[in-house]
Amino acid sequence: MATREPMVFIVDDDVTVRNSLGLSLQSVGYRVKVCESAGAFLKVYEPNQPGCIILDVHMPESTGLDLQEYLVSEQIPIPVIFITGQADVPTVVRAVKQGAVDFLLKPFDFETLLRSIQEAIELDQIKRTERAQRDTIEKRLASLTPRERDVLDKVIEGKLNKVIAAELEVSIRTVEIHRARLMAKMKVRRPTELARLVLKLRRSS
Repeated sequence: MATREPMVFIVDDDVTVRNSLGLSLQSVGYRVKVCESAGAFLKVYEPNQPGCIILDVHMPESTGLDLQEYLVSEQIPIPVIFITGQADVPTVVRAVKQGAVDFLLKPFDFETLLRSIQEAIELDQIKRTERAQRDTIEKRLASLTPRERDVLDKVIEGKLNKVIAAELEVSIRTVEIHRARLMAKMKVRRPTELARLVLKLRRSS
């Protein structure tokens, strides 16, 4: 399936701001969807849609910070760029701690916004690639039998087949068979590759 083009979501209750900003971004080649509220955004956003959000801080009902916190809590990692007419230090700190890519005060320079959008989209692509790789590794691990998992743990500890056989109380030939099968399922040729995949997954968990 072809990769979807990035979408820039503009979430702002001010119709003039969101429409003018949307037209400006479309004029330089971005796909844009404008939303008048956090609820409107959540209705149209699909997790497989790459891109970023330009999010107003101060909105009625659900604020931009509320939406950001919801996205974080639901593990929806779309990058957020905040825009606002006014902000205090605690607001900025709260947004940045939650992972905001940038925090721009209105009126902001359009070129500055474009740089932030490019950074956000690149970050989104990196995260999506990492998640896809992690999902692939997890599926391969899930295909292993319990005994293959036992052998895998010993292999990535650097233990020899005869040591693994003794610790698991099986024959060396049995270890060799399990080892060959798990290496095939994990699609690696060397123990170092196997260790790198598994340790990478554990670090990201």
